[in-house]
Amino acid sequence: MVILNKIYTKTGDKGSTSLGDGSRVSKDSLRFDTYGTIDEANYIIGIVRTHTKTSELITLDNFLGSIQNELFDLGAELSTPQKSDHNSLSIVEKQVDRIEQEIDQLNINLEPLRSFVLPGGTPASSYLHFARTVIRRAERLMVQLSLTENNSVSAIALKYVNRLSDLCFVAARYANQTGQGGQGDTLWRPGCLLYTSPSPRDLSTSRMPSSA
Repeated sequence: MVILNKIYTKTGDKGSTSLGDGSRVSKDSLRFDTYGTIDEANYIIGIVRTHTKTSELITLDNFLGSIQNELFDLGAELSTPQKSDHNSLSIVEKQVDRIEQEIDQLNINLEPLRSFVLPGGTPASSYLHFARTVIRRAERLMVQLSLTENNSVSAIALKYVNRLSDLCFVAARYANQTGQGGQGDTLWRPGCLLYTSPSPRDLSTSRMPSSA
């Protein structure tokens, strides 16, 4: 149990912070950036959940509640060097399995995609896309950290964040189809579909402003 009765400690005033094993590192360290990005993703999922407290999206909200707790566990795991005896929290394989099951459950009634999806739509969907991109950034940092510090990030943790970004994508589609009237996805239309060539008449009557 964590007991916090004082928020500021002044120990980080000179740009360093404590890791989970008690060692101190600079706040610009790769490890600090990595678990800070996990915290950022958790915050965005918290915003998502302000838009999922509805009967249509309550299943998704329950999924996200579990994920928020697991992201705290993941942050604790990443804040402690793997070789340390202080590391008591870690992501496990059954959590990855559960994420996959949740992806399948959300995806089962969605239309097959025939193009890429533009981020947007309902507030819940938009913030889920935001969370997805931050989780992808966290994954890149975790890979970099693992390579830099001799496989210091567990393979299961890497698998978890990879699946989590997939879940956020599917959940964003689910929120657009299920929430607020079911408006569905906005699909990417490549540039050749957005514009038509001007007619000869248009070319003859139009004048571009001078750049002089």
